[in-house]
Amino acid sequence: MFYSSSPIADLMEDTNKTKKQLIHELTELRSQNTELKKTITGNISAGLAAEDFSRYAESIVETVREPLLVLDADLKIISANRNFYRTFKVIPGETLGYFIYDLGNKQWDIPMLRKLLEEVLPKQEAFDDFEVAHNFQGIGHKIMLLNARQIYREYIGAKIILLAIEDITERKALECLLEESEERYRRLFETASDGIVLLEKGEGKITHANPATEKMLGYTNRESIGHKLRDIGILLDMDDFQRTMQTLNRVGIINYYDVPVENKSGQHIDTDIYLVDRARLVQVNIRDITERKRAQNDLKESLEKYRSLLSHVDSMYLVDRDGTYLFMNEGHQNRSGLPLEEVIGKRYSDFHSAEESRRFLENVGEVCDTCQSSTKEHRSERDGKFYLRTLSPVIGWNAGDKITLVSVISKDITDIKLAEAKLRDALASLRKSLNTTMQVMVSAVETRDPYTAGHQVRSADLARAIAMEMGLGQEKIEGIRLAGSIHDIGKLSIPAEILSKPTKLSEIEFSLIKEHAHKGFEILKDVESPWPLAEIIYQHHERMDGSGYPRQLKGEEILIEAQIISVADVVEAMSSHRPYRPSLGIDAALNEIEKNRGILYDTAVVDACLRLFREKCFTLSGA
Repeated sequence: MFYSSSPIADLMEDTNKTKKQLIHELTELRSQNTELKKTITGNISAGLAAEDFSRYAESIVETVREPLLVLDADLKIISANRNFYRTFKVIPGETLGYFIYDLGNKQWDIPMLRKLLEEVLPKQEAFDDFEVAHNFQGIGHKIMLLNARQIYREYIGAKIILLAIEDITERKALECLLEESEERYRRLFETASDGIVLLEKGEGKITHANPATEKMLGYTNRESIGHKLRDIGILLDMDDFQRTMQTLNRVGIINYYDVPVENKSGQHIDTDIYLVDRARLVQVNIRDITERKRAQNDLKESLEKYRSLLSHVDSMYLVDRDGTYLFMNEGHQNRSGLPLEEVIGKRYSDFHSAEESRRFLENVGEVCDTCQSSTKEHRSERDGKFYLRTLSPVIGWNAGDKITLVSVISKDITDIKLAEAKLRDALASLRKSLNTTMQVMVSAVETRDPYTAGHQVRSADLARAIAMEMGLGQEKIEGIRLAGSIHDIGKLSIPAEILSKPTKLSEIEFSLIKEHAHKGFEILKDVESPWPLAEIIYQHHERMDGSGYPRQLKGEEILIEAQIISVADVVEAMSSHRPYRPSLGIDAALNEIEKNRGILYDTAVVDACLRLFREKCFTLSGA
């Protein structure tokens, strides 16, 4: 015998039906079952014999699509239809003649079922649509809808119970899915950043509008529902609405780009609008693109300005991370001697050596990874000239967080490099001449004062070492060395007999000696030099507390170069022999500057000098 699929199965397979449709069909199904039960209980002819009644009842039971049991007065199973066996995975030998509660190893001993059969049914003779949930060992969790009738006929002399068991597990699951789907869609509808309007398909009237629509257009939900899109400022080309609906039904989605919309306050808004077919209703998504269009216009203006600027740059081109040329201005075309069409789309490596290409691509990769500009000197293999090449990330063509584009601006600095070379040569020559002149001055001083021969050179060596220990710049160190080598040049103006006197000087003679700092300034003040040599020499006998000479300068009034030379001068002088006294020794000299650290001598200078002698084993050559 052929059995068609059940209405429940048909219903479960139709996943496109709405919850309302499902409920309607289920109601009709229950109505059919009720009629069937009436047929079972009410249409049995009183004139049938007992055996005919039994066969008639069994035939009816077998034709019922849902599981059905026939129980006697003692709740033993008289009959069960095939759908009962199929649904609950049992066989007749384990069913017929058994108490219903003993079925399936007493799995049917369900408290709610006992209550219905033993308490409710005797009083009411029937119960309808009682929902019972139970976990069965073999078939798992089931949700059942129970309907029962108690039947008694005198001519039969027996009472029977008809128990219909509708398995609604799948239907309940489907209802839950529908509810979850509806709730999920409702949340999306309510929280979407785009405006969403739902239209009925007859005349295109609004049935729903989400909060984003109200925020965007200014019309409340009450002002929108029942009206058409044009009534809330959305002017779509849908004069023939039904034809638009036919197209939508066929393609599923219709896009409208750059749609002008006017909100309730009269403000213009640029939008993209999408019509989506949702069966009974049309979903209209409204996306505000005003800011995006403004940004695009700003970018377009920036590009025009950028192009205008590039046309005035000597040499400029754009490459991607792989070194592929994407653009070059006229200046670079002229410099390379290649027309635009022969370069665009080709790589840097197509026109340069492997080593030059490797260095260039490393530079491009560094700019892409760090998003920082890089400027380096570069000598062209093509023309041998020097260029200052600046690579910069191009903002505005970014893909995600990575730069896909680098601009290269190249400036010819060959003339500058040649001028710098000439300047370096001239400076080297000037330094050489200056050193020669200084040496002549040193020799002149030592001729006048043979007893202090080598003092200036040793002082200069120590002063340079102190400056290096302090971490001063190379240029400043060189100036200190030169100033130290002629710091006593003012002694040229002092009588030789005073300079070489073997006994203690008188106050007048010492005052003449003290003039050598000022005299040295006078000698050097008009000499052109990169360093303040005259002022350094003028200050080399000044002291931090103002007790020095000739101007009693204090603290920061004294140049750091002069502070360094003053310490070196004291240490060298005390460590060396003089006509009027023997050498006091390096320990006495270091104790002197340490004792007056921060008083007469700069703290940092003294510390550097002490480190040189006590930690780094510095010695005064020839002392």
